[in-house]
Amino acid sequence: MACSERPTRRSSEHRNRTIRRRSRLLLAAALTFVALPGSAADEPNGSGEGGPLVPLPAKAPPSQHNPITPEKVALGKQLFFDPRLSGDNGTSCATCHDPAKFFADGLARAKGQGGRALGRNTPTLLNVGFHRVYFWDGAATSLEDQALVPIRSPDEMNQEIEGLEKELNALPGYVKQFESVFGAKVTRDGIAKALAAFERTLIAKPSPFDRFLKGDEGAFSDDAKEGMRLFSGDAGCIQCHRGPLLSDGKYYRLGVGTGDRGRGAITGKKEDDYKFRTPSLRFVSRTGPYMHDGSFKSLLDVVTYYYRSAPQRASDGVALDIEPLLGHSFSEIAPIVAFLECLSGEPLDLSAPPLP
Repeated sequence: MACSERPTRRSSEHRNRTIRRRSRLLLAAALTFVALPGSAADEPNGSGEGGPLVPLPAKAPPSQHNPITPEKVALGKQLFFDPRLSGDNGTSCATCHDPAKFFADGLARAKGQGGRALGRNTPTLLNVGFHRVYFWDGAATSLEDQALVPIRSPDEMNQEIEGLEKELNALPGYVKQFESVFGAKVTRDGIAKALAAFERTLIAKPSPFDRFLKGDEGAFSDDAKEGMRLFSGDAGCIQCHRGPLLSDGKYYRLGVGTGDRGRGAITGKKEDDYKFRTPSLRFVSRTGPYMHDGSFKSLLDVVTYYYRSAPQRASDGVALDIEPLLGHSFSEIAPIVAFLECLSGEPLDLSAPPLP
């Protein structure tokens, strides 16, 4: 594995010592920043605030309007796995956000009703409670708003919300739980809040990256340490992939895909056309394919795109927000991939609960 310390045949001992010295400097800088009391790192939000390299906190920020309780989380978990939330009673939230696949689906593009391929790749729900905005285009600004969008979508779960309320209110088990948690029968507001409460508990287990930030230099191979140096410095990846999620939460035009207006369809502004939100890189090695349209199969494809394949302009002639790293060596790609592979931890042990 690229994340464990081991001899590197193609590297000289001098190079290894240089890499280790550089990694210690990076680690010292990161740990010094994290230790500062009252820093922005205390409030992770997916916006990149809090410094370039900071560990993921143990809990997502609480919602003032939707406090978490064990009973609400248990109800949300049942709803998450219940296919009755879809129009044909055959699709649940867990169908596309499969715990066995790190809460993604492993497909280039998600499948909707009737098995039809949708237009975008399914992002993981791990650490979703740390985000400020949701979906590739930022169409939702809260987890509660996000929860009902795929249920209502004719292409995804194709369920009328009024019909869903009636269907679940016909189940005594759900009625009893909703009355216990919310003091009322099943409502769309309760459904959204229960799902959001459960999703806020989906926090990734520590990765080799987190262990390294806590001072365990043996968590990384020398290749991964060199990759982190390039990621944080020469390659410039950290300009957009920073903070606790390794995402700044902003939108960029990368020249990938031309049939999807992305953020522009939400704002109505031409300058936002073909811009998509920076994805979190946590668990990135386990949640491919990549990009909003799933057009890249591997991390090697992704990094190579930034080094050599990105065009100078989009197909409509508008300038992109990136430029290919043409002056850099191809040899930098493998270490960056090795570093990216160290951003994944063990899967959550989560199974479907009994349903009412």
